[in-house]
Amino acid sequence: MGALLQVSGVAVSFDGAPALDGVELAVDEGEIRFLIGPNGAGKTTLIDVITGLTAPSAGSVRFDGHELVGRREHQIVRLGVGRTFQTPTVFDRLSVVENLDLAATYRLGLRSMLRRRRGIEAEVGEALASVQLDDRAGDSAGSLSHGQKQWLEIGMLLVQRPRLLLLDEPVAGMSPEERSATGALIERIAQRCTLVVVEHDMEFLRRFARRVTVMHEGRVLSEGSVEHVRADPVVQEVYLGRSRDRRGHRAEAGGAAGGGAAEVDRVEAAT
Repeated sequence: MGALLQVSGVAVSFDGAPALDGVELAVDEGEIRFLIGPNGAGKTTLIDVITGLTAPSAGSVRFDGHELVGRREHQIVRLGVGRTFQTPTVFDRLSVVENLDLAATYRLGLRSMLRRRRGIEAEVGEALASVQLDDRAGDSAGSLSHGQKQWLEIGMLLVQRPRLLLLDEPVAGMSPEERSATGALIERIAQRCTLVVVEHDMEFLRRFARRVTVMHEGRVLSEGSVEHVRADPVVQEVYLGRSRDRRGHRAEAGGAAGGGAAEVDRVEAAT
């Protein structure tokens, strides 16, 4: 059985500068895959390519046997791929349940969208329970905390019944309690779909990651468990700025390598 998501040789350049440089990534169905790396490593750009927001100059992205490169964003959503953004995209003036209901209509036909919907649809109720916003169902989304808005956005994806969810820094700006609740939510979601999580919070990664992919300068640098990645000498050399990376470039202190060094330090502290 092949990977649910297969990224092969993907390249992207902005103003002549490579953002992704031949990225190779395979994610099996049921995985929780974490993507880590310093700012500018290409993590969000990779998600943008997978979801059709950015067109690569080379390479292939296959999801469940379907080529995604060249498809429009809404076509990729209908195939079963959903993603969140670093800033939650919810409708503040609508209630929590109205946000979920609106998201649920996206996959319905025109007749179903136009008819008056009474009560809470089953999938909306399930999403409310999954993201634990049952007690806020009638409240405006604008009244939610930052963390609760992130959960609502995830719920809005769940009602569309995705097979793959891409979460871009889901715990950024959250309290410790919200981070723990988000980790528990991710583990619940993993029972029904595959997840790729971009994250900088190393304690969160240590607690909830099963497999980690490290990116650096637009390429995959290392892959494996948290322990494997932490012990990888190439990751240590590049992130700590002590040696040249696999492409012969010396990491600059205080720049991308500086951010990477902080991440490696946090991984070591967490483990």
